[in-house]
Amino acid sequence: MFDAFAKVVSQADARGEYLSSAQLDALSAMVADSNKRMDAVNRITSNASAIVTNSARALFAEQPSLIAPGGNAYTSRRNAACLRDMEIILRYVTYAIFTGDASVLDDRCLNGLRETYLALGTPGASVAVGVQKMKEAAIAIANDSNGITPGNCSSLMAEIAGYFDRAAAAVA
Repeated sequence: MFDAFAKVVSQADARGEYLSSAQLDALSAMVADSNKRMDAVNRITSNASAIVTNSARALFAEQPSLIAPGGNAYTSRRNAACLRDMEIILRYVTYAIFTGDASVLDDRCLNGLRETYLALGTPGASVAVGVQKMKEAAIAIANDSNGITPGNCSSLMAEIAGYFDRAAAAVA
């Protein structure tokens, strides 16, 4: 797993080149936006329990068969496993947001997840809907302009949305 800085240096080193002005400018912009990034991660992390719980409630309201007898989230044990998985995905999304790199999300969370769900009979499409609900909630919380570093956060919100979309696509 590389953070954005190590990745750029590693790529330049592999080519035997100095860092380009464009690479330095991109890293400089990332540093300039780092407070916004940390604010977003802090807000999502501070509200993780509510994000997961409310997203699961919304998912189960839309797809009540999941919590009905015979459903994949029926029984408290299976429901708890569903919430745990949603929390794990959310946690790795915050790692990706913090580092500005999806590799930790891919390598430690998403790789093999679809296959695991298939083997367990878990409906990946339903998990993807839950991830999308977490995306909506997380972006609403992270994009609230009260009490955070001022500035345009549209690029960061698009990046955050991309991490959730990546997770949803990986399980669907």
